Amino acid sequence: MRRTTIITGLVVAAPVVFLGLAALLLWESGDWRWVEGWIFGVWWVLFASALLLWLRFRDPALLAERMRMPGSGGESRADVAILLGTKLCFLALLVVPALDVRFGWTRRLPLWSEVCGGILLVGGSFPFFRAFTDNTYASQLVRIQSERGQHVIDTGVYGIVRHPMYLGASLVFIGAALLLGSVYGLLAGLAMAGLLVVRIFGEEKLLARDLEGYPAYREKVRYRLVPHVW
Repeated sequence: MRRTTIITGLVVAAPVVFLGLAALLLWESGDWRWVEGWIFGVWWVLFASALLLWLRFRDPALLAERMRMPGSGGESRADVAILLGTKLCFLALLVVPALDVRFGWTRRLPLWSEVCGGILLVGGSFPFFRAFTDNTYASQLVRIQSERGQHVIDTGVYGIVRHPMYLGASLVFIGAALLLGSVYGLLAGLAMAGLLVVRIFGEEKLLARDLEGYPAYREKVRYRLVPHVW
């Protein structure tokens, strides 16, 4: 009951937090007319709120799993370090482009790249969101959820690539960096995507060893991240 109350409180408070982060982005930039910042801020509030509400009402067990702190599921130290690294990259993506606008650290990326970034941002939202709706075991921790009866999911977006959430996240964060027009922000987005690629190797090693049916799934769905590429 106490855990349910905490989750409900977090769900109620989360939209305010999301709005606060979007407002922080614009405040840091020193320019409330920063169009790209507004576009990203609106997307972030709507997408994050929709995802959280979907989890709360459609899959509260996954929401509770997603709330686990890094290191609480018996993961390796290397994976905990990678997860914390991705979170730092996300924080940098919220802070650095706005400060770049304020202080002019780098030359702004051209308009065509910002448009491409917006397309990647919206396009990446689909596999990212669908990964949650298709896989109730989509934890942020690399662990076997034996207490929840975890089994291989091979339908939906998981029938296309083995790590659709990482695909969506890579597209979203590289797209956001391009949209916001900052070279330093783009470096943070690329670093995050690189960390996710590194994480795949350790995650698949664990799943192949400890999750029944995963080796057969790897034979069925041959691509890890990008269809017909890798």
